[in-house]
Amino acid sequence: MPRDDLLLTEIIDAIVRIRGLVERIDLGDPFVDRDLVDALLWNYTVLGEAANGVSDRTKSENPDVRWADPVRLRNRIVHGYWSIDIDILLSTAGRDLDEFGEAVQRVLDER
Repeated sequence: MPRDDLLLTEIIDAIVRIRGLVERIDLGDPFVDRDLVDALLWNYTVLGEAANGVSDRTKSENPDVRWADPVRLRNRIVHGYWSIDIDILLSTAGRDLDEFGEAVQRVLDER
């Protein structure tokens, strides 16, 4: 499997995992499961790493995909993990992931 195909598949997989985790996190619970939060952070990190690793050629051929967004979020998580607002990660999952995932899936389907 070509490298970009592997990375695009990894992006889709991370999005699926993030969606599943978001459904299980209840911020109203004062004892939010730390393992779920860690898994959420990890999958956002994987998503950003994979998006960053996609070749410049694939990115330039698909300028409508917002490649930099998950990379910026990954950098924020990795370099400022102690101050991450989980509410923001949950709203990002609800607001932005579907659109990004659909765009990446189109790229993968066209390859």
